[in-house]
Amino acid sequence: MSKEPQGLAADFFVEANERDPSRAARDSARAAAPKRFYKEAKAAPGADGFVVTLDGKPVRTPGRRPILVPWRALAEALAAEWAAQDETIDPASMPFTRLVNTAIDGVAGRMAEVEAEVLKYAGSDLICYRAGEPDSLVRAQTAAWDPLLAFAREKLGARLILAQGVMFAAQPETALAALAGAVRTYVGEDAGAPLRLAALHTMTALTGSCMIALAVALREIDAAAAWAAAHVDEDHQMRLWGADGEALARRALRRAEMQAADALLRSAASG
Repeated sequence: MSKEPQGLAADFFVEANERDPSRAARDSARAAAPKRFYKEAKAAPGADGFVVTLDGKPVRTPGRRPILVPWRALAEALAAEWAAQDETIDPASMPFTRLVNTAIDGVAGRMAEVEAEVLKYAGSDLICYRAGEPDSLVRAQTAAWDPLLAFAREKLGARLILAQGVMFAAQPETALAALAGAVRTYVGEDAGAPLRLAALHTMTALTGSCMIALAVALREIDAAAAWAAAHVDEDHQMRLWGADGEALARRALRRAEMQAADALLRSAASG
């Protein structure tokens, strides 16, 4: 009897088995780079979806689960990441692969827990905590965040409360229930649900805002606008005091994660 193929990525991608399902993706980006061991990466039809193969062998997650996705566009994006690797494999340059690993190993088996983590952000959402000064920051926050509050109120039925400074302000239960319903409706219950939830969790954690992530997922704003909205305060500080090179490099890696999550959700929308 032939031995079942082992996970080809298992040696250098980190298994997503911790409380934070996105942490494994970040840890994988820091893992030591192994040598490329394959010539060809392809997307191919699989059982009830699409797989990625390396020299004809299916890629598996760090948890030894098959990488099987329901959308061809996503499988092709995964294959393109593998094909683009040079003499060594750099997990930091493979945000799609890390995100899909997270969805399969770290989200699929505990959907309710990950959903609760997303909704936890809604209780103290970034866009609800406003500065009192200076006027330039107040105006920037208002311009970026007030449209998101209107979106929550008018399209999701969630009327959120604002607070000034860092003092906690509890959100109405009706608003939180409305957002919970929006998350569940969006994530769904089909084969793509763990992928959508993983992407939504990633965007929420990166932006500090359930509302920003939902607005991207529901196509209210694009990923560029979402990134700008999430960094209003940071950008204001950089304009005042200048930018730090190392901080900008870390921010670039986080932005790549955001763009991958957005692209995954767009592949879900296109089927």
